[in-house]
Amino acid sequence: MTANRTQANGKTARRLAVVVLAMFGFGYALVPLYDVLCEITGLGGRTGVVEAGALDGAVDTSRTVKVQFLGTVNSRLPWEFRPNVASMEVHPGEVYETTYFARNLSETATIGQARPSVAPSVASLHFNKTECFCFVEQEFGPGEARDMPVRFVLSRDLPADIATVTLSYTFFNSRQTG
Repeated sequence: MTANRTQANGKTARRLAVVVLAMFGFGYALVPLYDVLCEITGLGGRTGVVEAGALDGAVDTSRTVKVQFLGTVNSRLPWEFRPNVASMEVHPGEVYETTYFARNLSETATIGQARPSVAPSVASLHFNKTECFCFVEQEFGPGEARDMPVRFVLSRDLPADIATVTLSYTFFNSRQTG
């Protein structure tokens, strides 16, 4: 009877191992699918990128949308980071520029990368940037500070029920230099 029980336990353990491996594989396969889903639906608040020359110049002056700006720093990055203006009123279709301020508070050179997010998430499908510090890593020397520009446009197709859009950046430590 013990041999049968040992055999049954071994069989159950093998089945569980197969299930765990299958679950891991399924989860791993979903990562690219999730990225595509986020791009299509705006889930996750990712913004679009558009060339300035590709804009048609048509502006919806009959509508005003409030754009709020937020900035945070991951705890592993010794920086001060904030928007220079808290919000602005914009017309869909018109290109606007704002700046964010960043300062390296450490005594060593540091490289950071900003990740944008837009809320509500459906607005991210209509929020496009022509220029942004988030496109590349930012290297700051010890104590270095600077303003970094963001040039953006809200699509005229932004749903009419959206009156406020929030653009938020989180800066992460890419790596330390020196």
